[in-house]
Amino acid sequence: MTQQNAPKNRPRPFPRLNHYTDTQPFWDATKEHRLLIQYCRETGRPQWFPRSASLATGRRDLEWREVSGRGTVYSFTIARKPWPGHEDRVPYICALVELEEGVRMLANLVRVEPGDVRIGAPVRVAWETLSDGDSTVEYPVFEPV
Repeated sequence: MTQQNAPKNRPRPFPRLNHYTDTQPFWDATKEHRLLIQYCRETGRPQWFPRSASLATGRRDLEWREVSGRGTVYSFTIARKPWPGHEDRVPYICALVELEEGVRMLANLVRVEPGDVRIGAPVRVAWETLSDGDSTVEYPVFEPV
């Protein structure tokens, strides 16, 4: 591929904060490198990804609680063809991480070579700073323990 036809690097996609539900407590905590997930107040069950109602009861009686950020790799894939804004990151690892609290989060796995990733490997939350030019956000990723 000639330089003229090479794909252009675009800015990394910026999360749409509070796009579908009130996730402000989550994003506020990320500024302090704290990971929060929702819990049903009635049953005490955790849930991820954020929703406006409890998966257990269907009620809107939810609270945000800080979690350990520790877990294991449940599954993963290695992206070799990038999404727009990720051209300079390939190959990168997208992992389904099972947190100690019992929920699974889809996130990038960093600071590990693709050939070294294993299902069941222990990981912990880490943080990437993303910017859209006007603002920044601390974004959760995971790294090997």
